[in-house]
Amino acid sequence: MNLKITPVPPFDFHLSATIFSGGDHQIRTYQNGKYWQVVLLNDNLILTTITSLGTVDKPALSVVLKSNEEISEDDKELTEEIICSLFNLTIDLNAFYDEVKNDTIMATMTRQLRGLKSPTTSTVFEALVDSIIEQQISLKVAHVLERNVIKTFGDQLTVDDKVYYAYPTPENIVAATVEKLRNCGLSMRKAEYIHDISNSIVEGNLDLENFKTYEDAEAIIKEMIKIRGIGVWTAELTMLRGMHKLEAIPADDLGLRRHIAHYYCDDRKISGNEAREIAEKWGQWKGLAGYYVIMADRLGMEL
Repeated sequence: MNLKITPVPPFDFHLSATIFSGGDHQIRTYQNGKYWQVVLLNDNLILTTITSLGTVDKPALSVVLKSNEEISEDDKELTEEIICSLFNLTIDLNAFYDEVKNDTIMATMTRQLRGLKSPTTSTVFEALVDSIIEQQISLKVAHVLERNVIKTFGDQLTVDDKVYYAYPTPENIVAATVEKLRNCGLSMRKAEYIHDISNSIVEGNLDLENFKTYEDAEAIIKEMIKIRGIGVWTAELTMLRGMHKLEAIPADDLGLRRHIAHYYCDDRKISGNEAREIAEKWGQWKGLAGYYVIMADRLGMEL
């Protein structure tokens, strides 16, 4: 089954998907103009393969859906919603560009990275689990552990004799033991945090998706840090990655501070408070602007 999606322009699919280059072929990756990932819809696993048909100013995406089960019209509509969410396709970047036009450095970045949209996870749960895994360790190590968790607990889909994995659900995690999480390379505390949060969701005591309805970012942080294992940094990162809250910026993140310092402070080591002060220039788009800084540095952009 095929889908055609028309994102809100400007949108540069290659630029937006390049963050996934080098990803695990069995989970999600971007290669040779194609992005693929398995999504879970009402117990139906669907492999989505996305390519670009359009331009930055007239974007269009072609999506091929494959599954071992029948793909209903409802599945088709839900898949489109998930893809729109994954790449933030409904956001009008022109509002962001207008907001930061008086910041010379950011304005230059936005011109060079025009059409770049930040990714969002399919669920808040996925963003939160990844953020917990990434606490106080390098991203390189964290990505290995994240792959271990996905391949240990995620549901499998075999298409064209190839095996793919969906991101684990809370039910997948709860059905296993804390020790099995530990075997993925997680510390005891992180394994307990993830297992406890999954259990709270399954028992109906925690609804992470409901946080998307909150308008006040501070209110989300206040509620989230009540959960064992979640501090301000983890809450901010989860908001940015999993809730479309682009005003959130995890300014205490060492990597983000390093990137901001490179472009704004001549590589001088800066504090989280200094990073937040710089981010004030970006208004309600702090998180997206921070992502532009990260991508600019990742792509070796010199201003």
